Amino acid sequence: MTTASPETLIAEGLAALRARDPARAAQALRAASSIAAAEHMPWPALAQAEMALGNHAAGEAALDRQLALVPRDVGALLAKGQLRQRAGDDRAAVSFYSAALAQAAVSGLPRGMEGVAASAQAFMGEADRAFRRHLDHVAGTKLSPAMEEALGLLKGTRQIDLQQPSLFYYPGLPHRRFYDLAQFPWLADMLALLPAMQGELEAVAGESFAPYVTASTDRPAPNNPLLEDRSWGAFYFWKDGAPVAENAARCPATMEALAHAPMPTIPGRAPNALWSRLQPGAHIAPHTGMLNTRLICHLPIRTAPACTLRVGSETRTWEPGVPLIFDDSMEHEARNAGPETRTVLLFEIWRPEVPEADRAAIARLLEGIAG
Repeated sequence: MTTASPETLIAEGLAALRARDPARAAQALRAASSIAAAEHMPWPALAQAEMALGNHAAGEAALDRQLALVPRDVGALLAKGQLRQRAGDDRAAVSFYSAALAQAAVSGLPRGMEGVAASAQAFMGEADRAFRRHLDHVAGTKLSPAMEEALGLLKGTRQIDLQQPSLFYYPGLPHRRFYDLAQFPWLADMLALLPAMQGELEAVAGESFAPYVTASTDRPAPNNPLLEDRSWGAFYFWKDGAPVAENAARCPATMEALAHAPMPTIPGRAPNALWSRLQPGAHIAPHTGMLNTRLICHLPIRTAPACTLRVGSETRTWEPGVPLIFDDSMEHEARNAGPETRTVLLFEIWRPEVPEADRAAIARLLEGIAG
């Protein structure tokens, strides 16, 4: 055998593999590897023969030779992942499996490797869950909100969500989905009026709510599935900077509550304040607001089960007596998957980080745009 050419030895080894004779295949391919150019060797075949004989270290060495030549060889990456998994090196196994599956998504999976790929995917899922449990354990409890978010980013359960306002971007503001209610002491005065506001809601007939998304004759109709749909309803107290007199007269407690909030005053544009009603089955599709200089406040008037608000990668529900204050310049959506109607008092406030002088300049700009 030692006088045979590399080509002959390789052919003999491949034929032995097809005949399911790994011993003869390994013998021929080992001999070939000592005299053949590395780029001409079928390293995966040698690895297969060695592993079939239980020579895992030798098989892994052959795979390493192949990956040095072809770093994105899907079959070799999967096989290397299997060997690292067998050795108990879960992190390395996940790395090789991830690389293999990412490449397979681009170039395809070699025929016959479907089962290996499925096993790799399952292993990666369990390894990810185990890693998250490990992180929770080492991080401990009673974390600050910032550390909770940092841990979520590390675990992959959260994302870095950025402000993407459709009209006006003010630089340097923190990218914060929901705000701590302790920053807004005026909320206590509003919540003291909550029972009276709930009574006013009960007194207002359902037909008093108009669709939130409407069309205007002097503009193209919005491309929104809830256009003219009362399942997302609005009952305005302030609209585009002016009070809605009839509704305000019917709901004095709600108007008194709104007087406590630092709402922007921009002629032709703000304040805006309304009861926002979401009926069962309604879904407000993902979208972003126009500005990042404001926050949206939701004061729950009537909560409902299975009703959620997602801002970026964080989802919350409306709880009785617990306002939500969030940055609507991040992508957000709402969904009522339950059997009851949810109604909140929705209004906007200045972001507390924006200084007074800049607020005045922003108001002038937005008034000029509105005009």
